[in-house]
Amino acid sequence: MKKKQSKKRTQSKKKKIYSEKTAFANLEKASNTETKPKRSSTGIPKYVADRMARRIFFTAGIPTILGMSVFVISYIIVTKNIAEIPPSSTIAISALFFLLGLAGLSFGILSASWDKEPGSFFGIENIPMNIQRAKAAFRPATQNFEDKS
Repeated sequence: MKKKQSKKRTQSKKKKIYSEKTAFANLEKASNTETKPKRSSTGIPKYVADRMARRIFFTAGIPTILGMSVFVISYIIVTKNIAEIPPSSTIAISALFFLLGLAGLSFGILSASWDKEPGSFFGIENIPMNIQRAKAAFRPATQNFEDKS
């Protein structure tokens, strides 16, 4: 035979049961109260990124394509017996184009104007200002805050 449980014990075991509507409404209210502070700047603006991409294409993309095409052109010249090209010169010329492309990548990023209107054709006047921006991005946030004050 089973013993009867007292009423006090059964009342303490009862759980509150919420309907789905009530539970999700409470969840939405809680998530709406948590708001994140918005930053004044969220990275590179789209028009600046597009300008950088165009500059990078011309200053880094074209030399890189030429660096790869050196191998193909050298192969065609050697296989058609047009001229004898030593492999070391093929590698040296392609390495030169790849280094030129690497320098073009840096130039394309640093020479882009951050103004709404595009800057000059070469953008050399923007390089010192963009170097300062890059240095500021790598400083700790507290140091950047102190510099602005």
